Amino acid sequence: MNGCDGGDVAGASAGPPLPLEWKFSQVFGERAAGEEVQEVDIISAIEFDKTGEHLATGDRGGRVVLFERTDTKEPGGNRRDLERTDYAVSRHPEFHYKTEFQSHEPEFDYLKSLEIEEKINKIRWCNAANGALFLLSTNDKTIKFWKVQEKKVKKISEMNVEPSKSAGNVSIASSSFSPSPKQYLPNGGCQDRSYNSLSNDVSFPPGGVPSLKLPVVTSFETSLVARCRRIYAHAHDYHINSISNNSDGETFISADDLRINLWNLEISNQSFNIVDVKPANMEDLTEVITSAEFHPTHCNMLAYSSSKGSIRLVDLRQSALVDSHSKLFEELEPPGSRSFFTEIIASISDIKFAKDGRYLLSRDYMTLKLWDINMDSGPVATFQVHEYLRPKLCDLYENDSIFDKFECCLSGDGLRVATGSYSNLFRVFGRAAGSTEATTLEASKNPMRQQVQTPSRPSRSLSSSITRVVRRGAESPGVDANGNSFDSTTKLLHLAWHPTENSIACAAANSLYMYYA
Repeated sequence: MNGCDGGDVAGASAGPPLPLEWKFSQVFGERAAGEEVQEVDIISAIEFDKTGEHLATGDRGGRVVLFERTDTKEPGGNRRDLERTDYAVSRHPEFHYKTEFQSHEPEFDYLKSLEIEEKINKIRWCNAANGALFLLSTNDKTIKFWKVQEKKVKKISEMNVEPSKSAGNVSIASSSFSPSPKQYLPNGGCQDRSYNSLSNDVSFPPGGVPSLKLPVVTSFETSLVARCRRIYAHAHDYHINSISNNSDGETFISADDLRINLWNLEISNQSFNIVDVKPANMEDLTEVITSAEFHPTHCNMLAYSSSKGSIRLVDLRQSALVDSHSKLFEELEPPGSRSFFTEIIASISDIKFAKDGRYLLSRDYMTLKLWDINMDSGPVATFQVHEYLRPKLCDLYENDSIFDKFECCLSGDGLRVATGSYSNLFRVFGRAAGSTEATTLEASKNPMRQQVQTPSRPSRSLSSSITRVVRRGAESPGVDANGNSFDSTTKLLHLAWHPTENSIACAAANSLYMYYA
């Protein structure tokens, strides 16, 4: 069931692996035809944990919803079930709703007269411990560290008195021994105390209670409880666009438009500014930070992208404040090809390291680029995501769609990359040498409904990208490469690839779709 199985490895050595055939798995929050989507329900973040057993989503209403994989649970004692585990079975990936909690609330910054949205910008899983799940979530200004753990619900199961009514146990503690209006005497005595003053809700056995027994407390069920362990606030003047865990398991970074801060998970009142691109005079500002990511295995290395289409790899061992980069990855425009939109579409919206840390994937408005961190002369592959939109850039600029921020992801084996597009479409490309895999899928129960007949091969063409926050624009219908209708108001911005299997989770408005191959 592993996406990196032996067949793929063998295929990679003999030639590019065959294109995957994607199938619909599940949908959560599917809306009926004509149903209006509430703004607060729109999904704004998706993240698998390292094991792939849990999936988290965040929405614009500040909620975090957790899902747990159920098809990999241990089989029962049935002999036939146990025999099935002796050979590989093509299991259908299945996630179930686990729990949800309110991570952020809307706030107001009185000093700056600024309203702070509750929308979840990013979610990152931390290392699990003692059966508890840990994760970081952030809105524009505040990062929170959450612990989600099962708590046993304890109830009193045995008492001397058998309740004849539903409120029996409670009556003993409260109603039975309620203060009497009668006069009390010294040493706790009471005038005219009646032995029948106990509540009628409790029935005693005939002949009275022979001996006193302590109540027995037992655990009948468990419930999931989410608790905010720490709040990391007041460290960013601008909107937080990224958070990323370090491989050391102790620290993480948070990035806004101009600064990147380094935090220790255990210390919430102090952070270290490690990257600062703010000029002395803000009029000299030419680029901003758009995304930042720690290297998956080297705790001293991180990469961050900019609105100019460049990626900088920095080494924290060089200095406390990383003023210079160790490597710069950028693809320069061919002379004479510049236009009004060149810088806007060159802005990188998302970067992701491959699992082994050797390759770095970046998404700009028009393309996906794959970089080898040992080669800064140019990308090793460029994938055209929606080239048919190039003639429509003017319309996309007018309705603000050109500033949409699309995310990207890599498969666990590093052989494929994926990203979203408009009309609720997403694309999967094969990155192996000689691969022509370029699949277009629709976020629906029939993902293969829209297919590109002429797959776009990896090339070294022009990069393109995204810059500002998602904004709603006027509808601009058009036609894609297959003659299918194009709608810039339905966009697939967020998606995640399972860390070990060929399974993708993607968000279309308030619906979470899952596919497997």
